[in-house]
Amino acid sequence: MRKIAIAGSPNVGKSVMFNNLTGTYATVSNYPGTTVEVSRGKCKIGNEEFEIIDTPGMYSLLPLSEEERVSRAILLEEEPCCVLHVIDAKNLERMLSFTLQLLEAGIPIILVLNIMDEARGLGINIDTARLEKELNIPVVATVSTTGEGMDILKGKIEAHVKKFC
Repeated sequence: MRKIAIAGSPNVGKSVMFNNLTGTYATVSNYPGTTVEVSRGKCKIGNEEFEIIDTPGMYSLLPLSEEERVSRAILLEEEPCCVLHVIDAKNLERMLSFTLQLLEAGIPIILVLNIMDEARGLGINIDTARLEKELNIPVVATVSTTGEGMDILKGKIEAHVKKFC
């Protein structure tokens, strides 16, 4: 079964995104050799079932904590066919540096601009089509707490997997 990892900083909605994708089925376990918890579940997208991995929060591929070391190991050693880099749309500029690190490492990513409702409430407008063109990766705007954008995300995942995996 191919894997999709969810990565990003703490408090950007990764776990809610995980729950949206997997429904109620989830297994929480400690990563081997650590006390760090990693959630794994299954999700059907198109005609294929994937293992979804909710990684602990991380700010960079240069780990400073055990959680970041575990997340980095999942991204680099488990070789997911797709990584959903979930960021807080209100803090796009600050969070894009990690996006660039993931791209430079050759990790196949879809950028998920989450918490878009709060960004819009602050008057922040993000041209996702332009960002997608500039970064040359799929970009999706979501509100994981309401499910907004999840169908679009699944469509982007399906297209990405057909093209690159």
